[in-house]
Amino acid sequence: MASLSSTVYAAGFSYGRPTPPSTNQRRMVVVRAEAINPEIRKNEDKVVDSVIVSELSKPLTAYCRCWRSGTFPLCDGGHVKHNKATGDNVGPLLLKKQ
Repeated sequence: MASLSSTVYAAGFSYGRPTPPSTNQRRMVVVRAEAINPEIRKNEDKVVDSVIVSELSKPLTAYCRCWRSGTFPLCDGGHVKHNKATGDNVGPLLLKKQ
């Protein structure tokens, strides 16, 4: 009788107790890069929006919109590699101090 482990599926990812691989079992992970910004302002090289806010501690803060940033929710420039791989034009949201 095979034992079952509890697994939770959320947003395309599964979380559960890993099962040890057998000696002849191989696992393959396929990651596909797809455009995040399929239709918005495609005539621009990179879509970047700015918002003026008076209560900011820094003069400029960039927020990630591509979900590739290692410092999410702040932008670290991860969209550059994503845009080259997919032909996308997503860029950060810039909050500027008034």
